Amino acid sequence: MPQVTADAWVPVPPGTAFAVSQTTGEVRLQWDPFIRHQHLIDAERPARGVRTMTRARLGPRMVSEYVSYRPPTSVGMTMVTGPWFFGSFGGGWRFTPESRDGLAGTRAVWKYTYSVRPGWLRPVAEPLGQALLGREIRARIIAFARACEDPDVLAAARETG
Repeated sequence: MPQVTADAWVPVPPGTAFAVSQTTGEVRLQWDPFIRHQHLIDAERPARGVRTMTRARLGPRMVSEYVSYRPPTSVGMTMVTGPWFFGSFGGGWRFTPESRDGLAGTRAVWKYTYSVRPGWLRPVAEPLGQALLGREIRARIIAFARACEDPDVLAAARETG
């Protein structure tokens, strides 16, 4: 299955980076350029088995479910329902402590794994998906890195994390 990955170093501990990555609602809208709306469907807090509804700024909607939730190191989600052209879609974050120039921080890695349907469309759609999803995930990780330096986002993440 095709994958796209982006990573960034952020000057916060893994627990804080994890908390920022899992923000929802208005806080998420402050930093995530992809999201128009996002909310947890069947819970107050993220956890394994909890579902999330996300609507992209350009319109597509996806319901995903947490398949793993391991603060402060990793989180994984898989699509339950979504755009017709995805046969499957999953996303995940990994957070590892990493110092840079003597400053403690975190290496954050964000990855999407997906398949395209129908099968006859794959030769065209997968390269297009690599380009579009690659551009999207890179823009989102840059925005995430900025959010990890935004006092308002950090305060909100600490409250909910």
